[in-house]
Amino acid sequence: MKLVVTGGAGYIGSVVTSQLVVAGHDVTVIDDLSTGHRDAVPEAADFVEMRIHDCREVLIEGRFDGLLHFAAKSLVGESVEKPELYWENNVVGSFALLEAMRMAQIPTIVFSSTAATYGQPDDSPITEVTPTSPMNAYGSSKLAVDLMLSSYCRAYGISATSLRYFNVGGARGRFGERHNPETHLIPNLLKVAAGETESGKIFGTDYDTTDGTALRDYLHVVDLGRAHLLALEHSEAGSHRIINLGSGTGYTVWQVLEACRAVTGHPIPAEECPRRAGDPTSLVASNERAREQLGWMPEIGLEQIVTDAWNFYRS
Repeated sequence: MKLVVTGGAGYIGSVVTSQLVVAGHDVTVIDDLSTGHRDAVPEAADFVEMRIHDCREVLIEGRFDGLLHFAAKSLVGESVEKPELYWENNVVGSFALLEAMRMAQIPTIVFSSTAATYGQPDDSPITEVTPTSPMNAYGSSKLAVDLMLSSYCRAYGISATSLRYFNVGGARGRFGERHNPETHLIPNLLKVAAGETESGKIFGTDYDTTDGTALRDYLHVVDLGRAHLLALEHSEAGSHRIINLGSGTGYTVWQVLEACRAVTGHPIPAEECPRRAGDPTSLVASNERAREQLGWMPEIGLEQIVTDAWNFYRS
């Protein structure tokens, strides 16, 4: 297939692009490099430095068979402090992209959605029928695009899949996580092991879990990428599917810390801090719909997630 990937110079976008190339697809990456890295784009992929707001001509001329949309701002804290950035980039940009896609008659889109659309649900594991109630502009902007996709599918017969994933880790060879600032648990713990920071932080040790720390769902980025390829294969005209991607069980913060210690051989001192406001006890995804509709199940566990992230970090 001839495919276009927006945000393909970012963490998840670059990994999925590398998987698409290996699978034999012809891939063009569109990225404005505001947070991505030019050297993260596989050499076999074409690259266009551009905002998604301005991509109509590229899409029309490209005659693409499908589109994978990763381009977005994704810092929760920033979205609270500067919501206008998230509405303009994630929503206005996605609207421009969908209009360009419609003009170019691209039949299929796979959208990088998020568990942040659910907010702080009472359900565990979280299913696709769990009510959406985002707590910040990041989650709200992603939900707005999900709703936009539903309307475009009904009106124009587009096939869309929104993949809502939770915490993602690991790396695929030279394609890995390089955020600035870094807000994710595993890379921040690995920074301690590498001697860049003195200690990690555990926010809350009095949760109703096996060890008192919050329970979160972690997926290897390679498993996540496989789901995107499967979503392309299982597209259906006029249909918008929303599918959660998760382990179905999750790991506590303490389990993640212990895995990082075991993999790196470093004690990784950790400071126990009070709970952060709004942090729920458990955020774990049901993967039943992903199994049924995509034939997808995660194959890689926490130790390998940390191992691949550590190898990438040291390289």
